[in-house]
Amino acid sequence: MKLLEGKTAIITGASRGIGKAIALKFAAEGCNIAFTDLFDDENMKVTLKELNGFGIKANGYASDASKFDETNAVVNQIVNDFERVDVLVNNAGITKDTLLINMTEEQWDAVINVNLKSVFNFTKAALNVMLEQHAGSIINMSSVVGVSGNAGQANYSASKAGIIGFTKSVARELGSKGIRSNAIAPGFIITEMTAKIPEKYRKVWEASIPMKRGGLPEEVAGVALFLASDLSSYVSGQVIQVCGARNT
Repeated sequence: MKLLEGKTAIITGASRGIGKAIALKFAAEGCNIAFTDLFDDENMKVTLKELNGFGIKANGYASDASKFDETNAVVNQIVNDFERVDVLVNNAGITKDTLLINMTEEQWDAVINVNLKSVFNFTKAALNVMLEQHAGSIINMSSVVGVSGNAGQANYSASKAGIIGFTKSVARELGSKGIRSNAIAPGFIITEMTAKIPEKYRKVWEASIPMKRGGLPEEVAGVALFLASDLSSYVSGQVIQVCGARNT
């Protein structure tokens, strides 16, 4: 029996990077996948084709996770298409890094809306079906900078710290309803986003990691699989750092 056999997961921002790695990992364990991203582009089509290769039910949905009404509409469509939601992975995120003295209101609002408000939007929208099922696992993608902060990332750090507070509050509210809520806080993970960091800075960052390397999206996906499955049936309200001991 596969770990997620017969379950359905919603994964936001899953056309690439960590979100895609989670979708593929879940699909390999028998999970049906409804994933979202901002655009129905080539990345979404390629990801959908890869997911279908696992013989599970999958579909991609173009949706702006920062928009409350759009989120309600897409979750309603997913519930209509898949009939249940067992796992929600709030993974959608962006960066607009700059020192606070140079940060604009637009840069602040954009990151807070996509990274933090989207978590509220999707959790709120998926809540009714999880309450009806009296079961569900909510997995929110935070970051080590949400724990420790980081210069030049006041907006990103604030959004990821907010996710931690949200995660712990939801765990307390919904634990008696059979719904678990946890967060993953990745460190330096090798993705398209981190690939934009100049090489000299990447080398400095990697040298500061006790394991002396960046993490892989698949390594974050392994933790998400644990939190989505019954292996973590008594784990809720936790923040698991996937950081090669960088922040421990």
